[in-house]
Amino acid sequence: MNLLHIDSSILGDKSASRALSHEIVSRWQSAVPELGVSYLDLAANPISHLGTAAPAERDARVLEEFLRADVIVIGAPMYNFGLPSQLKAWIDRVLVAGKTFRYTAAGPIGLAGGKRVIVALSQGGVLQPGDAGEHVETYLRHVLQFVGITDVTFVRAKGLAFAPESRQTGLDAALASIPAPRALVA
Repeated sequence: MNLLHIDSSILGDKSASRALSHEIVSRWQSAVPELGVSYLDLAANPISHLGTAAPAERDARVLEEFLRADVIVIGAPMYNFGLPSQLKAWIDRVLVAGKTFRYTAAGPIGLAGGKRVIVALSQGGVLQPGDAGEHVETYLRHVLQFVGITDVTFVRAKGLAFAPESRQTGLDAALASIPAPRALVA
């Protein structure tokens, strides 16, 4: 079984989404000893944005890591009501017609199903899916469903910017909500 671990926060050791994603991966490694883990730090090693010259071999490697993964853990902080641009650049490299989706007369069909995705979402405020300013969870859920991934769990750390004690409360609640690793349903 292969797990792809992605972090996108620019905050390094101070990042709540990184702390959560690392804890999620640690629990998977403890539960599945034969687990192979690939790691992408999109802040330290950004992927070029669409429209810029990008090394074709890196694009191919990013897509292959995504396709090979059975489980994907994404550290996704909310910045200014959206996801980090480096995470969007990764998404742009894995949404590839003919590889992860295809269009038909009846509409798009996802080709990357059968994966489990766990998103470690961090917010300074408290926004729910459907709220006017919430664009991370809603967007990620849509993009993942577009490529055929429906087994998606969000681990949410909210209210982190209110005060030091609310940051800890938000992190503690998120850590307590991390789902136990489980076998994938084929």
